[in-house]
Amino acid sequence: MKLKRLLALVLACTLLTGLSACAEAPAPSAVTQPPSHSQGQLYLYGEAHGVEKIMNRELELWCQYYDKEQMRHLFIELPYFTAEFLNLWMQADNDDILTAVFEDWDGTAAYTPQTKEFYQNIKDRCPETIFYGTDVGHQYDTTGERFLAYLEGRGLKDSEQYLLAREAVEQGRYYFERQDPVYRENKMTENFVRAFDQLADAPVMGIYGSAHTGLDAMDFSTGSIPCMANQLRAIYGDAVHSEDLSWLTKDIAPERTEMITVGAADYTASYFGAQAVPWLEGYTYREFWRLEQAYDNFKDRPKTGDVLPYDNYPMLLDAGQVFIVDYTKTDGSRIRLFYRSDGSTWNGRPTTEEFTLP
Repeated sequence: MKLKRLLALVLACTLLTGLSACAEAPAPSAVTQPPSHSQGQLYLYGEAHGVEKIMNRELELWCQYYDKEQMRHLFIELPYFTAEFLNLWMQADNDDILTAVFEDWDGTAAYTPQTKEFYQNIKDRCPETIFYGTDVGHQYDTTGERFLAYLEGRGLKDSEQYLLAREAVEQGRYYFERQDPVYRENKMTENFVRAFDQLADAPVMGIYGSAHTGLDAMDFSTGSIPCMANQLRAIYGDAVHSEDLSWLTKDIAPERTEMITVGAADYTASYFGAQAVPWLEGYTYREFWRLEQAYDNFKDRPKTGDVLPYDNYPMLLDAGQVFIVDYTKTDGSRIRLFYRSDGSTWNGRPTTEEFTLP
């Protein structure tokens, strides 16, 4: 099967995922809803998870809001029960709770020493921080069940805290059994709105994966519904602010430069490394080059209709650039594709587009 047919199949499968199992979704929340929407300001920051330089910037931003704006409410891409454990840890005199939560993250992008240090720094520098978890119940069978047991042991099974924790567990189980990204995106929004509206117009900061924070973006997996931040803006309007910090991971220099001949001309090509593509059947990895000073020579070449959004690339991109992407198959053969950045977007995401050679 050709590469483009494979890519099309991957996109088609993700679109179908969002349509699955609608009739079996958990029952609507039994938790009391606030009477009206908050008028507070909402500052979202998009990240790539587990990246130290991004977490350093997030800590800097939170400390600024905490000290200068007296902000105390920090929303995070974690389940309700995980954030509640973090709030208990903020009042504890040791790191036992944090360590238990951290060990539950083993196998995820958050399982790095820098992530644990990030939370320790918040406790040290911003001790009145209150965490709000609004994701579906990741680690529902470990952290989630442990938090429910904690509440039961204190006679709180009839509390709103227990209802919210149980709801997050059910959301997590539903999501992971069906791998339904549309369900997750909608629940992240619903959970966020409920928590935000209970804060009496207080401003908040939120840290989420950049796939959820684009004000004009659709959901990353299917492109079929607005992403969380896009949905929040539809509710709260200009009170929602968003900045993508994930570019910090791509602020890198090329690994090397070399000369590549395209047509009859030689170009200096900056090489930015290889990425594994386990999701693409029959292929093992892809490599990225940027052809320097090449845009004017290729800007009028016909486009094929294939797109490769900026977030696929390991480096920063600007409009007016040309790229080579080599896909290596499992048999060792390669396919070379040429893309250019014309300033176009696809589903709200800046994208490059493939073009043909003479």
